[in-house]
Amino acid sequence: MIKFLLGMIVALALIGGAVKFESNDESWQIIIHKKEAFYSIQNGAIRIYNFVEELISGAEVIETSTLILEE
Repeated sequence: MIKFLLGMIVALALIGGAVKFESNDESWQIIIHKKEAFYSIQNGAIRIYNFVEELISGAEVIETSTLILEE
């Protein structure tokens, strides 16, 4: 479960553009912008929450039926 959450955080940071790759002839660098990572993770989590909320609220609501007993 923790690996899944960490994977989602990394994916949201990558999608949001918070991670930048730079390389030259001698080395490779991964640069992470902390503020951009925070905002991209926050925005991604909000979008996922809103999407799930729309799915739940848009689902057909089961109508309740009344039970009538006759003697």
